[in-house]
Amino acid sequence: MRMSKYTTFLLAVCGLVLVASISSCYTPQKGTQEPNKDSGTKTLEKYNQKPLPEFEFMDQDSQMVNMGTVKGKVHVMDFFFTSCPTICPVMKSNMLTVYEEFEGDERVVMVSHSIDTRNDSVPVLKDYAERLEVGPPLWHFVTGEKENIMGIARDYMVTALDDSLAPGGYAHSGHLVLFDENHDIRGFFDGTSKEETQQLIAAMRELLEEK
Repeated sequence: MRMSKYTTFLLAVCGLVLVASISSCYTPQKGTQEPNKDSGTKTLEKYNQKPLPEFEFMDQDSQMVNMGTVKGKVHVMDFFFTSCPTICPVMKSNMLTVYEEFEGDERVVMVSHSIDTRNDSVPVLKDYAERLEVGPPLWHFVTGEKENIMGIARDYMVTALDDSLAPGGYAHSGHLVLFDENHDIRGFFDGTSKEETQQLIAAMRELLEEK
């Protein structure tokens, strides 16, 4: 059966709409583009082209965490929220492996930024850390002004944003970001992968040997 010109036109329009819709699913939002991260990078190249901005957030013990906290130390940072129903529990399980590996090592710091600044108050973060049986001086769970938390995520080249369609209301990267003693980014590792967590630990040891 031959199609009318009108039917052919409708099919063509629908096809264009479908293509546009599919394309939009893969278009990064402005300010959230993540670089091409070779997981478990062995070269430990420097990712940021200029010095990263200073920061100041409050941790689960109501202590300020800033550049002075991480200066001169190898450090790992990530973004999460305590009620996250998807990747956060897996990420924190793998971060616990890092914590146990470096517990007592004063050359290492871990900082987890909550992106749910409305609900993840200091007491909530304190309870969360206590349930994990972790805490300072090695591992800080921090909160602050929402725009500052989201802004620092962009500076670190990872995604963290409101998303009403995402489970829990937020979309965020699962990467663990590795920094050297100068607060330069030296690697991105998949926080949901046990294998890449081990690669992160090896990379941290490599940076510690450079100190």
